[in-house]
Amino acid sequence: MPEAPSARSLAPVVKALAPVRRIIKPKFYGIDNVPKGGALLVGNHSLYAVFDLMFLTAEFVEREIVVRGLGDHALFRIPVSRQLLTACGVVPGTRPNIRELMRRGDLIMVFPGGAREMAKRKGESYQLIWKHRVGFAAMAIEGRYPIVPFASLGIEDALDIVLDTDNPLMAPARKLAMKLLNVEPPPIVRGIGLTPIPRPERIYFWFGEPISTLECGGVADEHNARELKARTAASIEGGLDFLFDEREKDPDRSLLKRLTKTDSH
Repeated sequence: MPEAPSARSLAPVVKALAPVRRIIKPKFYGIDNVPKGGALLVGNHSLYAVFDLMFLTAEFVEREIVVRGLGDHALFRIPVSRQLLTACGVVPGTRPNIRELMRRGDLIMVFPGGAREMAKRKGESYQLIWKHRVGFAAMAIEGRYPIVPFASLGIEDALDIVLDTDNPLMAPARKLAMKLLNVEPPPIVRGIGLTPIPRPERIYFWFGEPISTLECGGVADEHNARELKARTAASIEGGLDFLFDEREKDPDRSLLKRLTKTDSH
């Protein structure tokens, strides 16, 4: 189990992101609900999953919140990806790893949608694609860890899906990705012009009230796990609805308004 990254080790990441953060000015709601440890952060994976996570990581570092992320096994089979994830404190999402992190009392982040939720199809924006996954709920119950649900909004409005993995033209890429990594490839997207660089949409984050697991008494059976999963999903979907409403009311949503304001991110 690699050690958690320090604020100093992640400082170059925060510094590199500073110009982009000044442009995007991500907005956070309920971030005081995030403890320094002893909880499971559960959220929605956005398209490609990297852009909003950069802003979230920078915010956590500045608040001296150390998060241990759980990554999809496929990402650790890619050399560069594996090294970057490890440097950021991410570990493969195995039950032994989760138990060890919980034993340490760490703050853990998980995206139940995994790689499939990263590789959204057309028409799947901001949907939770969790299938039958209840592992995160079972582990939270077993470890008596509260769940802090969170939601992010914005990136899937900054990118247009040109070809998703259901398109026949993507068949060769899908076959190769399944053979090498056992995951579906991400879609081909368009952001600024014809490039895959996201348009400068404002990013919004919401963190809900913690969901206690103590009433389950550590019994992580299927009934308890499914019930907790449903409660968590409903909370995140409610958080997304909240963010949609807040975005509509945001006077600084437009890039011009954000650039002409003098406050920081």
